[in-house]
Amino acid sequence: MVQANSSAIQSQAARRWAMRLTVLLGLLLASSSARALELRGKTYFTKPPWSVDLISYYTTVWEPFAEYYFSVVLDPEAGAPLGGLQITQTRGVDRTFPFNVAATRAFMGRPRQQGAAVPVEASFDAESRTFSISFPEPVAPGSTVTVSLKPWNNPAMADTYMFQVTAFPSGPNPSPTPLGYGTLRIYMPDRF
Repeated sequence: MVQANSSAIQSQAARRWAMRLTVLLGLLLASSSARALELRGKTYFTKPPWSVDLISYYTTVWEPFAEYYFSVVLDPEAGAPLGGLQITQTRGVDRTFPFNVAATRAFMGRPRQQGAAVPVEASFDAESRTFSISFPEPVAPGSTVTVSLKPWNNPAMADTYMFQVTAFPSGPNPSPTPLGYGTLRIYMPDRF
């Protein structure tokens, strides 16, 4: 009888412990969508963006009016706003075509469906061919944001140009999230 009573007490204690653990896990999951995940002093997305779209409407060599639009969709449960992007040219014959960094801009939505302007700060390292983009007012989860980079002109040589894009959550010591590559094909003009 004493042994049966002891195991009944242990069983009740185990059930109480399981209920507390379930409630605690539920609270943690509910709060993770409300704020960024911070672990060991780093900030992470809880549901990071996973791809980038690159569009340009001017795709011939030396084209002077080109803009390169990089669009990123943030999951509504991203857990953190978008604090910045890093865009690096990783492929393409012409590695010297210049950009008008001061003309960099951002907006909500996609190209030709532009929403409100988003404040943006940009720098460009010509040696590594890397743009560092930051959003002084981070972009909220559930949004689509597009960054426009403006070269002075398209590359001088036809080729497939690739740009690696990495997203950073807003918060202390953000952990980078690779989004993949944007591909831009630059063509020779048709002479016929």
